[in-house]
Formats: sequence, C-alpha cells, structure tokens
Amino acid sequence: MASLKCIEGGAIMYAIIETGGKQIRVEEGAVIFVEKLDVNEGETVVFDKVVAYSDKTTKIGTPYVAGAKVSAKVEKQGKAKKIIVYKYKAKKGSSHRKQGHRQPYTKLTIEKIEA
Repeated sequence: MASLKCIEGGAIMYAIIETGGKQIRVEEGAVIFVEKLDVNEGETVVFDKVVAYSDKTTKIGTPYVAGAKVSAKVEKQGKAKKIIVYKYKAKKGSSHRKQGHRQPYTKLTIEKIEA
C-alpha cells in the first residue's frame, strides 16, 4: 500500500483534480483510474485543473487554484469489464436489441502534488 504524505498535525495532503468531466480526490502515491487519456504508458501527465488543494490549510479555486499542479505517471491503458445493454419492447415481435460496451480507461499513479 502506498504511504500517505502526512503533514504537521496529522493531516493528509490531497488535491481535487478535474479530468474527463469528473472531479477526483487524489493523494501522493494513490492509484486512480480516469477516462482514457491520449498518452503512452510510462509517460508523465500533468493536471493543472486543480479545483481544491489541502496541506495545512485548504485552498479552493475560483474555478481552479492558481499555480497548483498534480503530476502522475501512466501505468496502463486498458478497457473495463464488458457490460451488456439489453433493450426489449413488449408486444412488438422482433424488438430485442443486445449490445456490449467496454469503457476505455487510463491507470495513473500520483507522483507529486505542487501548489
């Protein structure tokens, strides 16, 4: 398990980043799964859309915290487990529709939180 960076007073440093239309709370060393990013495995990606940041105090952006960045290393590009979508309309004879979907994702390891 990744060790969390504790700061004075026992608080844990974290940031809330925005990626793929979602907001995700991250800590250094955390492994997260996000919507597919167009980067290769092993590369470093930098998120500059930091919505909030906390070390000893909490800073909330309007809409983003100025100068805050989160660096992450791309571990893997993959697809999630397949889900089955089945549509059926009663009393319509042949109105059955079965479709599968596998959501692409990017697995990241958070390396550094800067503010």
